[in-house]
Amino acid sequence: MTTPLKIDGLVPDALAPKRFRIFLTDFDLPVDIGFHDFEVGTPQRLLVSVEVLVEPEAFASEDTQAAAWNYDFLRTEIRRMTTGRRFNLQETLVREIYDLIVARKGVQGLKVSARKPDVYPDCAGVGVEISSF
Repeated sequence: MTTPLKIDGLVPDALAPKRFRIFLTDFDLPVDIGFHDFEVGTPQRLLVSVEVLVEPEAFASEDTQAAAWNYDFLRTEIRRMTTGRRFNLQETLVREIYDLIVARKGVQGLKVSARKPDVYPDCAGVGVEISSF
């Protein structure tokens, strides 16, 4: 196995990474969500996106599973939160996802959004977002 070439000292300070981001985009889930009579008990498509800014030390610096920030956690926990549960508001679900992730080690910033893509035929979606940035 060949050792990768190190470029220490060759990258100018102006080009050094300033932001480390992990994301999950448009996770497509059936969710029992909404407060209108026609929505209750009828799961709808919900697209959930998460953007996590992580501290440089928490972003993998070597090519090993142990070094990785586990984004499988995002999918698993969001699916767990929505399975077999009903929500009246997207705001409630987004806030719960936010609270779960923001407390994790290495999180420097967080944005969570959800949108219903099938509500209006002339819109890509209607939704909510909360963010620390």
